[in-house]
Amino acid sequence: MNLKLILAATAVLAFAAPAMADGKALYMEKTCIACHGKDAKKPLTPEYPKLAGQNAKYAERQMLDIKSGARANGNSAAMKGVMHLVSDEEIKELAKYLSEIK
Repeated sequence: MNLKLILAATAVLAFAAPAMADGKALYMEKTCIACHGKDAKKPLTPEYPKLAGQNAKYAERQMLDIKSGARANGNSAAMKGVMHLVSDEEIKELAKYLSEIK
C-alpha cells in the first residue's frame, strides 16, 4: 500500500474519532486530587477512600450513582458538588485510570 495513502487514512481517522480523555489529566483537572491525594493513596481525611487500585467497574458505578443521586450516603455530598462537572465518558476514564494505579 502507498505510504501517502496510509498517512492520509491515519490523519482522517485521527480527526474523525473523538479524542479519548486521559484519566490522569482528568484526575487533576476535575479536582479529585484535592480530597483523594496526588497519587489517590493519601486522602485528605481518613473518612475519604483511597482510590488507587480500586476496581474500575466499582469506581465507575459509585461515581455514576453519586452523580445521579442514587447514592446519597456517607461523604457522597462532598462529591455531588463536583460530579455534575464530569461526563459519563470521563467517569469511565477516571475509573480506568484509578484501577491501574499500583
